[in-house]
Amino acid sequence: MGNTFGQLFRITTWGESHGGGVGVVVDGCPPQLTLTEADLQPDLDRRRPGQSKIVTPRKETDEVKILSGTFEGKTLGTPISLMVRNEDQRSEAYNEMATKFRPSHADYTYQAKFGIRAWPGGGRTSARETIGRVAAGAIARKILKEQFGVEILAWVQSVKDIVATVDEEKVTFAQVESNIVRCPDPAMAEKMIALIEQARNDGNTVGGVIQCVARKVPAGWGEPVFDRLEADLAKAMMSLPATKGFEVGSGFAGTALTGLEHNDPIRNVGGEVHTTSNRSGGVQGGISNGETIYFRTAFKPVATVMHEQDTVDTQLQNTTLKGRGRHDPCVLPRAVVMVEAMTALVLADHALRQRAQCGK
Repeated sequence: MGNTFGQLFRITTWGESHGGGVGVVVDGCPPQLTLTEADLQPDLDRRRPGQSKIVTPRKETDEVKILSGTFEGKTLGTPISLMVRNEDQRSEAYNEMATKFRPSHADYTYQAKFGIRAWPGGGRTSARETIGRVAAGAIARKILKEQFGVEILAWVQSVKDIVATVDEEKVTFAQVESNIVRCPDPAMAEKMIALIEQARNDGNTVGGVIQCVARKVPAGWGEPVFDRLEADLAKAMMSLPATKGFEVGSGFAGTALTGLEHNDPIRNVGGEVHTTSNRSGGVQGGISNGETIYFRTAFKPVATVMHEQDTVDTQLQNTTLKGRGRHDPCVLPRAVVMVEAMTALVLADHALRQRAQCGK
């Protein structure tokens, strides 16, 4: 029911954390797009566990296989099925969770909804589900770059109360990837890494904010009234595990300004329309205005902590539970590519809808 996202460029993800594998079916990809596993693997490598000392040590190669939808290295216009096998499950670490609900996880709510749940690794609620999104997002990113010239980039803006200082218009991929926390501010990145390591040593976790920009998005993308571009971006971001907030442009800080202070003046510059500021975040009336789209997504601290906490069991009896297994002390470094992927999926869908409706 709720496993499909998008309209013209549509994805359906599948799989559980400790099942045979996870993946996605992509429908609506235009034909004759050059596509092989090599186009998808780099983003999956940025998402995979075990890549640094500040993420979960679970060892997975996350090697993607294209099962359908291509021929001789080009897309056919038919559904593209992608699969990644699970290789390093340790379900025994979750035995106690078979009869006890983990605090602030989806254990209880899934049980309440379905009457059954795959408790090893959190099953479908695990962030491993995002592998399918990232793989599909790599296809969407390729369409956007090659056919529309759009660039998408995200980074860790803050961890707990440590906040980076960056120029969002000038941040580069190389700067983001220059350190394991994926923050383009080197001084703050060192502090973030130290904080995450301390949280792990304390058996605790921390959250923070990821900022994302989409550059060179042409004016006109987005659909009034219910499919506003920022509304679809908000839904995309809030569908990611551990997200708790979304703001575009000036966001909540804009409420402290007057209309005169907040408005983005418009000028004709060499025959092109531009705004002299960008507090709107590149979207006005739910439609892109040609400026850089930027937004922020808040991620809560990972729910699994290595301390005893109050909970109930499957018989609804009061008990306690201590976290076990392999987990991220902070989801942000690996979530950067997830945010990029969901942004690409939204923009690719709206790009194709704009082309279908207006021919451009």
